[in-house]
Amino acid sequence: MTDTPDTYILAVNCGSSSLKFCLYRSAPIQIEFSGAVSTIGADNSRLEIKDSAFNILENRVAHFKDMDAAANVIIDWLKNRQHRYQLVAIGHRIVQGGPEHRQPKKITDELLQTLHRYIYLAPNHLPDEIKVIRAFQSAYPDTAQIACFDTSFHRDMPSYVQNYPLPAEYKDKGLMKYGFHGISYQYIMQKLADEYSALAAQKIIIAHLGNGASMAAVINGSSFDTTMGMSPMGGLVMGTRSGDLDPGVLLYLLNQYQLSPTELDDLLSNHSGLKAIAGVSDMQELLDMEPDDIRAKEALTTFCYSAKKFIGMLAAAMGGLDILVFTGGIGENSSVIRDRICRDLDFIGIDIDKEKNLENDPLISKQTSRVSVRVIKTNEELMIANLVAGVLDRAVKN
Repeated sequence: MTDTPDTYILAVNCGSSSLKFCLYRSAPIQIEFSGAVSTIGADNSRLEIKDSAFNILENRVAHFKDMDAAANVIIDWLKNRQHRYQLVAIGHRIVQGGPEHRQPKKITDELLQTLHRYIYLAPNHLPDEIKVIRAFQSAYPDTAQIACFDTSFHRDMPSYVQNYPLPAEYKDKGLMKYGFHGISYQYIMQKLADEYSALAAQKIIIAHLGNGASMAAVINGSSFDTTMGMSPMGGLVMGTRSGDLDPGVLLYLLNQYQLSPTELDDLLSNHSGLKAIAGVSDMQELLDMEPDDIRAKEALTTFCYSAKKFIGMLAAAMGGLDILVFTGGIGENSSVIRDRICRDLDFIGIDIDKEKNLENDPLISKQTSRVSVRVIKTNEELMIANLVAGVLDRAVKN
């Protein structure tokens, strides 16, 4: 009798300037290795791959000029080891699937055509995501490719939250509030469910703070509201994105400076936010600059003010708050930013323990704090693998 060979799921997470991937054994889900091509387009782009014990398997600096180059170097690395890893599926994080596609599903030519039609909803993300899908389809033509939509988590928001106060004809074309970072939020909710038996009874705010940042308000285990809207540009002030703006600001830029739609998109996506205020978008770099740079201090103050304001707004919208979770690169790692955001929020029951916060303790609130304040490391790739496994399981049962 021969042993059944292990099968694997590959999770692919396409960002604005990075391409992350993780390989998991499929039953049970268990990580084999993880990697990323970072700072794509720069001369110092880096491919780094680590095994499950965080031993470095590959660490290479090169000029990966675009997402195609990044996808191809990952595919080449995997292909050289394909005799060891039998892929049963590849899961792709898709930032936007339009109003029709929310649940994870197998990628078909028809689905790709639909994604092409909705590029106007996410012009900075969907084109690269489609390129990466095509690259992996070409390399693994017989392997199931599964789309996991970042908007899925927010699909059940109330109509008065989801719909903009604009004529219905625009909604019919897909103009609505979608929300993003949904795969991250799903993962955080799974982690919370391990600790709270009555999680559905909790009013929760999850703050996913990174170069791209958003928050979600969760009631009865479902997304009730979120800070990002039709695009990932809205809501909080971010590294290079503006966050929410008065519509009059957009009209002013269009009328007074005759910006084209492409130029306006580039301004709001790549040259706004912290970068516009201080010339730098990296949070740790701003913190290092702060003592001697008034612009860095202003950028940090603006970011923390924006986050504090949205926590207050979401808590008011829910009629209270029981749990606040910090996640994402900044939320998980910057005790200074967490402290500044939570300062003076005792009026809604937030009281953090400064020592626990400095130590990045999973629970940073005091015992007397009415709101439980937690730090949870997100794992979008693991969530993608779990979603893919669910699709495969349903396919077998059907």
